[in-house]
Amino acid sequence: MSSLLAPISIGGLRLANRIVIAPMCQYSAKEGVIQPWHWQHLGTMAISGAGVAIVEATGVEAIGRITPGDTGLWNDEQEAAFVRLLADIRSYSKTPIGIQLAHAGRKASTNAPWTERGGPLAPEAGAWTTAAPSAIPFTEGWHRPEALDDAAMARIKAAFVESAKRADRAGFELVELHGAHGYLLSEFLSPISSIRTDAYGGSLENRMRYPLEVAEAVRAVWPRDKALGMRLNGSDWVEGGLTPDETAQMAHRLQALGFDYVHISSGGNVATAKIPGGEPGYQVAFAEVVKKAAPDMTVIAVGMINTPEQAEAIVASGKADMIALARPVLDDPRWPLRAIAKLGGAPPYPVQYARAAEPLWPGYAFAHGG
Repeated sequence: MSSLLAPISIGGLRLANRIVIAPMCQYSAKEGVIQPWHWQHLGTMAISGAGVAIVEATGVEAIGRITPGDTGLWNDEQEAAFVRLLADIRSYSKTPIGIQLAHAGRKASTNAPWTERGGPLAPEAGAWTTAAPSAIPFTEGWHRPEALDDAAMARIKAAFVESAKRADRAGFELVELHGAHGYLLSEFLSPISSIRTDAYGGSLENRMRYPLEVAEAVRAVWPRDKALGMRLNGSDWVEGGLTPDETAQMAHRLQALGFDYVHISSGGNVATAKIPGGEPGYQVAFAEVVKKAAPDMTVIAVGMINTPEQAEAIVASGKADMIALARPVLDDPRWPLRAIAKLGGAPPYPVQYARAAEPLWPGYAFAHGG
C-alpha cells in the first residue's frame, strides 16, 4: 500500500491522500478580488487528484498584499467572489479547498514578478507605506517599512481574525497562516528582520510571541471541524538567522494551541541568501527536524518534490506526513492523477476525462462511463 496515497485526517478534515496543492500567487486579482484566471487555475487544481488544494497567499488588509494583483479577503466583494468560486468548484469536485491568509510586511508594495523582476513599486505606480517588526528594508533600494506599534499590531491581528471568519463563511475547509518566506509573521520570528527590544524581540520566546498571538486569535474563531495550520520557515539560509530547531519549538507551541499541521518551507527573509532551490527536496530536511521534535504534529514537506517516487519515499520514511506541490503542478496539472496511477491507486479522473485514463488504467473509461 502506498504511503502517499493513504488517507489522512488533519483536524476535522478527512483527505483522500497526502498530496497538497501548495498556495501559489497568481498576481492577477483586481483590488483583491479574484478574476476569471483564478476560476480556471483553481478549477484545474480541484480536479488534479490532490487531497487538498490551497488558494494563494491572500492579504488580510490592503497594505498586506505583496503586489496590487494579490487576492484579498478583507471586504464583502472579495468574500462574495470566493463564495461564487467555491460554489462552482463544489458542482464538479469534492476536493477540499483551503486558503492561505497572509500579510506581506516589509515585502509588500512590489511589482508582479514578471514586471521589474518583482522589485518595489514606484510612487507613481501606487506604492504604499509598508509595515514590519522593525524599520529595516528588505534589501537595498526597497521601501523602509514603519515599525509596528502596539495599536498597529492589534489592528493586523484583528484583520487575520476577520479574514478567517470570512473564509469560514465563504466555504473554505482549511486555513493556513503564512509565517514563512520573509512576510510579516516570519519577520517577527527571524532575528534577521526583527531587532525589537520590547516583549516581541530578542529571545526566541519573544520573537514567537506575536505570531502565536495571531495564531491563538484565529484558532478561537476557526471551526474545529475544519483544518488549521501554519506555514513556517525551517531556515533563513544565513548565519544568525532562524534555525530548524527554533522552528520545531514554534511547531510545539502551535500544537499546544490546537493547530492541526505545519507546512515547512524556507528562505525569503534575506535577499542575498544562497538557497539551493534547484536541488530536489532541498527543504525536506527541515520538515524532518520538525517531525522528529513534534511527532504528533502533522507536518507537510514542500520544495522541488518532482516525482511520485520521491514523494512516496518522503512520506514512507516518516520525514513528513504529507507533501506539497507548486511548480510541478503548474507544469503538469495532472501530476497527482499520474502519481496515483503509478503508485497503484485508482486515479479519480472526472468522468468527462475518463477516456484519458484508459492507457494508465485499463477498463477505467468503460467503468466510469467514458
